Amino acid sequence: MLTIADPAPEFELPGVHQGRIRNYSLREARGKWHVLFFYPADFTFVCPTEVIGFSKKAADFRREDAGIYGVSVDSVESHRAWAEELGGIAYPLLSDTGKTVARAYHVLHPKEGVAIRATFIIDPGGVIQYSVASNMNVGRGVDETLRVLEALRTGRMCPADWKPGEPTG
Repeated sequence: MLTIADPAPEFELPGVHQGRIRNYSLREARGKWHVLFFYPADFTFVCPTEVIGFSKKAADFRREDAGIYGVSVDSVESHRAWAEELGGIAYPLLSDTGKTVARAYHVLHPKEGVAIRATFIIDPGGVIQYSVASNMNVGRGVDETLRVLEALRTGRMCPADWKPGEPTG
């Protein structure tokens, strides 16, 4: 898996947002922070909790000048149907059916053929500043992703469990 200080691999993928399909690229995200998270599959047990969790916090990420992309190897039509079933998602779900982006980020599960649960925070210059992965049966903490983004944006030393407004070093 790629890690901090690695350049984030460029990509262009079809995605769905608010029922509309278009291509999204990391290049268009330059100049602001971005959270790129991979998940195994639409219409599963754990994945909707994360996708909905990021959607509920999307305004908080926007306040931090950060966009969100969710990525799986499902088709864009699957994403559209799933997002509709979930009541709408506040950011694009990207379709990596060719598995090229999952491979580029080294998050393609070798046996299952789907993306593992991996999260990357990418800075405005396109450099990975945070990366974490978990087993496919354990959902990630959206609040922790937001906290880390807020800490990174301070540019300062932030102790364990730091929260905005608390002292930094």
